[in-house]
Amino acid sequence: MTMDALHLLEAQRLERQTELDSAKSKFERNQLGQFATPSLLATSILEQAKQFLPGDKSIRFLDPAIGTGAFYSALLRVFPHHQIAEARGYEIDPHYGEAARLLWRDRRTDIVIGDFTQALPPEQDQDKYNLVICNPPYVRHHHLPVEDKKRLQAQTAQIIRTKLSGLSGLYVYFLGIAHVWLQEDGIAGWLIPSEFMDVKYGSAVRQYLTSQVTLLDIHRFDPEDVQFDDALVSSVIVWFRNRKPRPGHEVRFSLGGSIDTPRLHQNVLLDTLSQEQKWTRFPKRPARVANSDGFRFRDLFEIKRGIATGANDFFIVDAEQIHQHELPSMFLTPILPSPRYLESDEVLADPNGNPLLKRQLWLLNCDLPEDEIAENYLTLWRYLQLGAAQGIKDGYLCRHRTVWYAQDKRTPSPFLCTYMGRPSNGHTTNPFRFILNHSQAVAPNVYLNIYPKQMLVQAIADRPELKHTIWHSLQSIAIEMLVDEGRVYGGGLYKLEPKELGNLPVGELFDWQQEFLPSLPRQVPLF
Repeated sequence: MTMDALHLLEAQRLERQTELDSAKSKFERNQLGQFATPSLLATSILEQAKQFLPGDKSIRFLDPAIGTGAFYSALLRVFPHHQIAEARGYEIDPHYGEAARLLWRDRRTDIVIGDFTQALPPEQDQDKYNLVICNPPYVRHHHLPVEDKKRLQAQTAQIIRTKLSGLSGLYVYFLGIAHVWLQEDGIAGWLIPSEFMDVKYGSAVRQYLTSQVTLLDIHRFDPEDVQFDDALVSSVIVWFRNRKPRPGHEVRFSLGGSIDTPRLHQNVLLDTLSQEQKWTRFPKRPARVANSDGFRFRDLFEIKRGIATGANDFFIVDAEQIHQHELPSMFLTPILPSPRYLESDEVLADPNGNPLLKRQLWLLNCDLPEDEIAENYLTLWRYLQLGAAQGIKDGYLCRHRTVWYAQDKRTPSPFLCTYMGRPSNGHTTNPFRFILNHSQAVAPNVYLNIYPKQMLVQAIADRPELKHTIWHSLQSIAIEMLVDEGRVYGGGLYKLEPKELGNLPVGELFDWQQEFLPSLPRQVPLF
């Protein structure tokens, strides 16, 4: 088949892909993790595959989630016809699988409509595949049926000798299961979400990539340049060879731009990589050297997420709602609004401790039994009945509480951090804001509470000016340090969990902290 004919066939595939996608709702495709690989990206990935395969090597190609065949189409256009010995693809959804079969009926490919994770792999190495390319389904763990998750965990544990976390998405299981389909010394390229590079459940993937195969190259697309129109996920293409790594091996990391001309690139020793928990620091940042004193942010502060109510519209009320429903003041606690309603990073207070804000809100919080409320606080009982009728008491958080309307206990924190944001939000170039809170308002779960440990509490009581000093030093933390510990999602959304902020190395971060560090227990560095 001529190149013109192959390009025409690809145009037909793209047209058919659009028709098939249009026949399904976005919700349906999200449930099955169906995000088609863009044609140009598929071509770039197959062009990169040529760098890892000998020019005279016969190709046995496998795509475990073939869809309509974006990678197979690119394979035909990138590699000469005589070099392709065999090609196979699996597609669980007949909606796409039947269309792919019809589209590629005249080509030498075997498209199996079925679940790849339940297919039997070849027993002999010569029958396996030396080029596995896949954009696996991006199905989050909570969409996986419990029985399927148990099967997938047992299956991958047997294959790669590592138990995967129950928080793993379906793409992680695909990666592990495909290991037994790949020939010895074969090449695999996986287009997957970059989240595995940072999150705790991704540690099993990172261990697999650094110990059981030879990791060759990881290209991370710019987080603000989302590769899939209908999925806000930052993507990477991961390449490895199916053989144990050799001493002194280096892995190439690249970021942004295109696969062949990235904006940044860096080689990282595998020994260094195996000790690093945050792979997204490469290639922007050099490899970390263990902090000799081992002191961390958590040595000075206790970090807790703000209150998750389970239904903010019901449990967080304003003055008008309080008046309308005659809610008793004894069950109302001032609570801060969303960060977008904070015009300043310093929250002042009136003499009663209420925050001086245009948007005044209160948290409804009561842990009395419902019959006692009905007897003594009739207006509150009536309001709770409204919530029950709306199904709020049956929500995930509420139904797991002893009393469905009782909130978690949180004391007001003098320091707060917004735990997610974008640098381009118009307020600051830093996606994370550090707030100084003078009020007695508690914080909802869009903030991290930063509670000073006892030695700091006493010092602030003795020297009130220290509170401002600490706040200004928090605001001066370099963005790169925060991003290194946190994570980034598609569209440039940055997120910082409590443990990640707590893991921030102190070192020479704050001038004021030197008087406190000598009395702290020495910690083991966590990277």
